[in-house]
Amino acid sequence: MKYFYSALIVSFLLLVVENSQAQDLDPRAYARVPVDMTLLVTGFGYSYGGVLTDPAIPLKDLEAKLESPSIGVGRTFGLFGKTAQVNAALPYAWAQLSGVVGGIPQSINRSGFSDMRLRFSLLLLGAPAASPGELAKAERQTVLGTSLTIITPTGQYLPERLINLGTSRWSFKPEIALSQPVGRRWLIDVYSGLWFFTKNDSFYPGNSIRTQKPMGSFQAHISYNIQARMWIAFDMTYYTGGRSSVDGSESNDRQSNSRIGGTMVLPVGKVHSVKIAYSTGAIIRFGADFTTFSVGWQTSFFGKPKKTGF
Repeated sequence: MKYFYSALIVSFLLLVVENSQAQDLDPRAYARVPVDMTLLVTGFGYSYGGVLTDPAIPLKDLEAKLESPSIGVGRTFGLFGKTAQVNAALPYAWAQLSGVVGGIPQSINRSGFSDMRLRFSLLLLGAPAASPGELAKAERQTVLGTSLTIITPTGQYLPERLINLGTSRWSFKPEIALSQPVGRRWLIDVYSGLWFFTKNDSFYPGNSIRTQKPMGSFQAHISYNIQARMWIAFDMTYYTGGRSSVDGSESNDRQSNSRIGGTMVLPVGKVHSVKIAYSTGAIIRFGADFTTFSVGWQTSFFGKPKKTGF
């Protein structure tokens, strides 16, 4: 029975890890940017909060903490005359979970790499490929964009261990977005996507099969330009679905949750910027009611201009 309760803790910690990856708030993800630009990003995130469980399960006062530094790289380029971008990010994580199991306080720690995230985006309308000079002269337009995000099973995952930072499966999210400027300083973004998950056929204790139904994801952001390259945003997201099963037995973990937050970007010189973000659960039906703080440093640079003539 002790191991049964411990296995249940695993599934609820996975809610923290998966939600922190899949339910992020990302304003201006479809902003028009110059092509032929390389982005280097380092960041650190801290998440904490209570984990909600089925009242019938003897798990009480569950609290999780997750610290996660990350490094990422991105590249913008022209594709069929449109602005396109690819990004890759690799996070590391330290996780701590504590709670009362069968009336006995318990805790566990885990550290290692989390799953890598890949993203490809294409701005379909309103954002033809442009150099920095051309973009500086361009008028602000409505932008229609699309993207595909992939979370790869590269994170630490040992089937015989109760706690893992990786998910041992692939996740895919196609998304469509609309970015609408309002006046000279305001911008409204809305995104709609759907997460798809492959099965984990090595779920604890190593021979169980865990599956998850698709999960809808919706985001809305309202941002304001304070000055060139400095802006703030109010962020909202809602996600629903994603009920999981283990060996064909469905869990009572269907998501129907919303989160709110804020983001600020501050320029540092001509090619650097700092991004500070905060988000917290607003309405939680089931899952991880967590709060997240993050800070990131971004550096952007361009290749040398192409020479023409002799």
